[in-house]
Amino acid sequence: MTPFHMAFAIDDKEQARRFYGEVIGCKVGREADNWIDFDFFGHQISAHLNTDPKSAATSRVGNDLVPLHHFGAVLAWDEWNALIGRLRANGHAFVLEPHVRFEGEPGEQGTFFIKDPAGNALEFKSFRHPEGLFEH
Repeated sequence: MTPFHMAFAIDDKEQARRFYGEVIGCKVGREADNWIDFDFFGHQISAHLNTDPKSAATSRVGNDLVPLHHFGAVLAWDEWNALIGRLRANGHAFVLEPHVRFEGEPGEQGTFFIKDPAGNALEFKSFRHPEGLFEH
């Protein structure tokens, strides 16, 4: 697997450190006064301080209306469920509750959406059959 890098806006670096580091479970990487990197399931994400407003655009995926601008990770089924437990234990609200979509189809997946403290939307997925990630 080749790791990807993605940069995104946050409005409070310490809230980002707590959310991504403690709640999501990402290792903290390098940082400066205006940004902080995280090991996001083997990928590098860089949270940069920026107070520009976020887009509220949505898109339909299956029967779900999801935040158009989002990123996330595809996790093993047990890891996906463990993250749900950590989020619930921390009282974190779901934008879209955990559920299975495309049931019985090649791309059957568990999915949920949350927002980080800066309002960035994240989707976490899990496939009962990982080979279905790119099937249609």
